[in-house]
Amino acid sequence: MKRLFLLAAFLWSGPGAAHEVRPAYLELRETAPGEFNVLWKTPMLDEARLALDPAFSAEVAHVSPKVARRVPGAAIQTWAVRTSSLRGQSLRIDGLEGTMTDALVRIEFADGSAWTQRLTPRQPAAAIPAKESPFAVAGTYLALGIEHILAGIDHLLFVLGLLILARERWRLLGTVTAFTVAHSITLALATLGVVNVPQRPVEAAIALSIAFVALEILRIREGKPGIAARSPWLVALAFGLLHGFGFAGALSEVGLPPAHVPLALLFFNLGVEAGQLLFIAAVLALAWLGRRLTARRPRWLELVPPYFIGTAAMFWMFQRIASF
Repeated sequence: MKRLFLLAAFLWSGPGAAHEVRPAYLELRETAPGEFNVLWKTPMLDEARLALDPAFSAEVAHVSPKVARRVPGAAIQTWAVRTSSLRGQSLRIDGLEGTMTDALVRIEFADGSAWTQRLTPRQPAAAIPAKESPFAVAGTYLALGIEHILAGIDHLLFVLGLLILARERWRLLGTVTAFTVAHSITLALATLGVVNVPQRPVEAAIALSIAFVALEILRIREGKPGIAARSPWLVALAFGLLHGFGFAGALSEVGLPPAHVPLALLFFNLGVEAGQLLFIAAVLALAWLGRRLTARRPRWLELVPPYFIGTAAMFWMFQRIASF
């Protein structure tokens, strides 16, 4: 397992990479026949808003001016529009094809029905159907879950640290299972509003949990194994609860379709698990390949993974504390 750090090196281009990929979010709520309140949230790059704008094939008239405000990492615009009908029309996010982000669209109609769609740089437009399909909701939130975990380098580094600590097959299985169960519980509780935890302290605490795992790896190298080495599943269970709140924060940015809340939550969580398993499979494959190499490796190479993980974690922790 000592070469597991190589995968993180391929995936991570710098400490600031955690949670850089944020989706744009467009929400329209029908308040009267043909009248919609619009909320348009776009990611910020430093001080500049991504040049993205929604466009409909139908004629849409603005009935109120746009009101803009800033939130951490994003710009939000709100206004109201009037149109004959959005059903059967097409929606396009102009400028999306020139970015590396996605856009989640949700339209809630006055009759209680809704439509949710994920637009990408490859597919920046979609047709609005007469009625939303549960299969479309499931597919959209499954993809969002996979993308969130694979773009959340801090979560992946925590999983990488657990893999190094567990090492043995059955300990690894128990550790991954404990982490999955724990973050699934808090993801559901926080998303459904049963538990409310401020997001910024959670993100800082997640970084601290990664630093703790890195320190435990170093203690093993020094011949002084701690609790994480003896019971990695316990550490995965405890900190998994914390990481679940982080996943919930990402999900809250795009919201859940009112008519399909359980379905969307379930498939977002399944997407997170699928992305996590893809990462673990890639790490194990890389470790197997490393063991096949016959060349001797210098002993100092064993120290690279914990120092790599710990340095990134401490950077994120101070960065997140500074944003309070």
